[in-house]
Amino acid sequence: MTEEQARGETVSLLQDLGLKEYEARCFLALTQASTATAREISDHSEVPRTRVYDAIRVLEAEGLVEVQHSSPQQFRAVSVDEATATLRRKYDDRLDTLESYLESVKREGEADELDQVQEVWSLAGHDGIASRTLDLVEAADEEVLLLAVDEDILTHELLASLTDAIGRGVNVIVGGISGAIVESIQTELPEADVFETELDWLVGSDSGLDDEVAIGRLLLVDRESLLVSSFYPDEGAGDHTEQAVFATGLGNGVVVLIRRLIATGLLQIEDSGA
Repeated sequence: MTEEQARGETVSLLQDLGLKEYEARCFLALTQASTATAREISDHSEVPRTRVYDAIRVLEAEGLVEVQHSSPQQFRAVSVDEATATLRRKYDDRLDTLESYLESVKREGEADELDQVQEVWSLAGHDGIASRTLDLVEAADEEVLLLAVDEDILTHELLASLTDAIGRGVNVIVGGISGAIVESIQTELPEADVFETELDWLVGSDSGLDDEVAIGRLLLVDRESLLVSSFYPDEGAGDHTEQAVFATGLGNGVVVLIRRLIATGLLQIEDSGA
């Protein structure tokens, strides 16, 4: 990544965190100098000088910039650690507020418990599916069964979440489609039960069809929450190609079917709940 690209990405991320473009560009310029005047900030950020003062006032109010009232005025950014901590607190506060508001709003037409048992939902996009995977693992009470057909799903965050689950007494079972994946899992999760599946149909058949789809991940938590994703192998498992279905409930037909397939095909585990 070039320096120009890095600067552009930094400005974009600062905007994602609530700053306007001129504010983000001025702050970035200040992080690259010990102190600077409005003219110098304008020269380095390509923000009109008349707009620099407005941006600095906002940044000062946000706790990101300090001002020395000399002639001319001098400005400096707070340390990177302090700035990121300030932005993180602001972001976390907004998320906490959003969560409280969402929980306070009564849902209309809420399904009764029987209807919820039969729910099956679809998800699209690698990031959203990865986030749901982490949520399910973190909520596990007794057992996590994960089949990793695509090695790319074994992110640092997921491995850490599985390690935490093992630490709180959850039985973690992880399978791989190849010996290399299994070896990697055993290295990262030495306390998990690891196995290799020989079900080649998970990654497609030899039919020669152009639209062949492979399974990316199969996650079953506490035998009642199921997540299965798929992708086109030729395209990879990027954000735009991975799709998934999510189902919950001991009596959900999809969950029961997968639970029984697991019991008979992937692992020799007792299926008393089916």
